Amino acid sequence: MPAKVYTDKDANLKFLKGKTVAVIGFGSQGHAHALNLKESGVKVIIGLYKGSKSIPVAKQRGFKVLETAAAVKAADVIFVAVPDTVIPSVYEKDIKPNLAKGKTLLFSHGFAIHFKTIVPPKDIDVIMVAPKGPGHIVRRQFTEGKGVPALIAIYQNPSKTAKQVALAWAKGVGGTRAGVIETTFKEETETDLFGEQAVLCGGTSALIQAGYETLVEAGYQPEMAYFECLHELKLIVDLINEAGIAGMRFSISETAKYGDVVSGPRVINKKVKAEMGQILKEIQNGKFAKNWINEVKTGKKNYNKLLAAGAKHPIEKTGARLRGLMPWIGKKNIKGAQAAY
Repeated sequence: MPAKVYTDKDANLKFLKGKTVAVIGFGSQGHAHALNLKESGVKVIIGLYKGSKSIPVAKQRGFKVLETAAAVKAADVIFVAVPDTVIPSVYEKDIKPNLAKGKTLLFSHGFAIHFKTIVPPKDIDVIMVAPKGPGHIVRRQFTEGKGVPALIAIYQNPSKTAKQVALAWAKGVGGTRAGVIETTFKEETETDLFGEQAVLCGGTSALIQAGYETLVEAGYQPEMAYFECLHELKLIVDLINEAGIAGMRFSISETAKYGDVVSGPRVINKKVKAEMGQILKEIQNGKFAKNWINEVKTGKKNYNKLLAAGAKHPIEKTGARLRGLMPWIGKKNIKGAQAAY
């Protein structure tokens, strides 16, 4: 049975009216939610640690900025918009001591709650509003009168109005303009991690690099390999995004279609799918979360080593030179790209 899709008519901002909401963190999702909610008529304050580089940025955007503990104390709804691995320390130091009955904790990802890196008291609502897109897209779509689809989930509901608050928040950030679906913290967390690892980030990155390496090792020019295995991927993904896989196939040549249906399953074969199944099991049983938390606690040595190796892959040098010939491609500053707090 298809999931119910909630739209603007199903959500009412009155459930946030007269309340103060605190956005803890002013990074990718934090800044987008704060600005969109503010422009939707919601009273928003920002909570940041003393000395945060985001303080002048938030103030410049017209927000009242408090230290995290004070913001939590002053707010009715607290949006925890800091990285998953930072949440436990922020929660123990600044959030937990200032929670009181009747407040609401809100997340845009279920990791901390689902894997119990924090355990909120039972007398507060715990909800999630998770836009299915990065913060800058959430913000841009909102300013254009559109919205990014979102998920909502209810983990604790002592007030009996948690769902209405979640829908109101989703409306305030623009999600109900596109459509909102209800899920659970478990489902959102496990599917999100799987998608990132097996398909969207991990799977796609590895597929691109392997295709590039295969062509270059066979003697083809790196530039040709880059165009065929990376540059043109956006064109295909745009078609899939607009019309699904079948719609993409409708738009490409018959030769491409034939190669798609006969060769694709040879690359993503039963062995690959079995490995995907193993990745999902490690997410479900908590092994991935445990490994990631331990990696952070021990200084991220392996994580940083793997990122550095990826940045040195020959495709990056080839791509940088070719993108330099295409000024219409927006340049992204990848320095300090982590969510700010």
